[in-house]
Amino acid sequence: MCGIVGIFGHQPVNQDIYDALTVLQHRGQDAAGIATEDNGKFYLRKSNGLVRDVFHTRHMKELCGNIGIGHVRYPTAGSASNTESQPLYVNSPYGIVLSHNGNLTNHEQLAQELFEADHRHLNTNSDSEVLLNILAHELQSQNKFNLKKEDIFSAVEGLHKRCRGAYAVVVNIAGHGLVGFRDPNGIRPLIYGERKTEDGKTEYMMASESVALDALGFEIVRDLGPGEIIYIDGNGNQSSHLPKMKREFTPCIFELVYFARPDSIIDGSSVYKARVRMGEYLADKILREWPDHDIDVVIAIPESSRPSAMELAVRLGIKYREGFVKNRYIGRTFIMPGQVERKKSVKQKLNPLELEFKDKNVLLVDDSIVRGTTSQQIVDMARKAGAKKVYFASAAPPIRYPNVYGIDMPVKSELVAHDKTEKEIEKEIGADRLFFQDLKDLIRAVVPSDEVVDQHKFDCSVFNGKYITGDIDEAYLNHIEGLRNDKAKNGNDNKVELTDVSENF
Repeated sequence: MCGIVGIFGHQPVNQDIYDALTVLQHRGQDAAGIATEDNGKFYLRKSNGLVRDVFHTRHMKELCGNIGIGHVRYPTAGSASNTESQPLYVNSPYGIVLSHNGNLTNHEQLAQELFEADHRHLNTNSDSEVLLNILAHELQSQNKFNLKKEDIFSAVEGLHKRCRGAYAVVVNIAGHGLVGFRDPNGIRPLIYGERKTEDGKTEYMMASESVALDALGFEIVRDLGPGEIIYIDGNGNQSSHLPKMKREFTPCIFELVYFARPDSIIDGSSVYKARVRMGEYLADKILREWPDHDIDVVIAIPESSRPSAMELAVRLGIKYREGFVKNRYIGRTFIMPGQVERKKSVKQKLNPLELEFKDKNVLLVDDSIVRGTTSQQIVDMARKAGAKKVYFASAAPPIRYPNVYGIDMPVKSELVAHDKTEKEIEKEIGADRLFFQDLKDLIRAVVPSDEVVDQHKFDCSVFNGKYITGDIDEAYLNHIEGLRNDKAKNGNDNKVELTDVSENF
């Protein structure tokens, strides 16, 4: 998962892009980068680290120009090396810089095609570099010195035909302008907006989440549709295009469960309201299955589960309390390279307030359970803090399958819910009782309240194993198993992976 931003302005955009990336920092902490254009020349700064650490005053002064793109990286394909931080640049044709959020499921096949048929050299294992070179080849095929909007739309349509998987992309083509597009399923989010200058000129911005536009004073226009392409030329003329191809809107439901900030609107759905409704529906399930429960207190596991936990407590008619103090100055659990480091990190990161646990039957609420490692330790922490009984509730259904669309979720053999019943998971994490959200209720929760649930489709593959792009089979999953499992990662200390995801917003 990554965060991307692109801005066309009438004044230098370096500070605006920097500010947008800080707002999107939750989407990736491995690396950050900004590329700007001034008079046909690119200025690029990128490196591993947080936004605040990558950019200093000397770097900002060098990022000249009124057009630019930015990126915060959470590595999924390839490695976490500095060479794969983004934006990525290719000099031919025209000069192109690109920022990408997602994952190409056929990038190995495309890499071979690029070498053998397109005669293009790849310097990394990054699927984003593959995507950049596919776009470059399609633009080269237009055989034009000066590109028109139709040429750019045609090139991206060519990319759509070749690339499979998930991608939200912002691109700056030197001397031509800013381009943004989304894959034909709209799996990864991309939204755009406008802002008026004092003299009435229009500036444009595209980003992964609406909160980045809000922070910079851009008025939200809309989310890009599946497969849609938006182009802002060098004179500030904006145009959009919907390709005449098979398009089925199936955005990633996990964005609303965990990744997105609660103050964002993703494809028309309020993230905060969705998480509140998750708590409401989860409480209803508990009341159906356990009407005579003996829960004394509901405690959220910080951070993203709080809206769900608070609404769940209200619905159950019992008190909500903050039972864990989070150390905000330690790295997130899933950034740690190996299992030993993950276990150590959880204990350093969360500290229980004994007075909220002692002699009480506690219901812990988390947004989801992935490996079960963190959940198991938190249950143990609650017991050691004096809880009589420890119950556990997940605002999401059991995660039984790996994600192949841009979230580096562990392979199925490392998922605690894979091939286990809910009772077996309950025993694995050491809870006295365990509740999971039903998938139908999760879908109900994330659909805007004024819209019909049955009219919405989502990528729910991590829950139901149904991969919406239609190109994922057992052979593919076995292949990524060999690339992603803990044993394979031992030689790559910088590899990021998702464990229990209680640390986000």
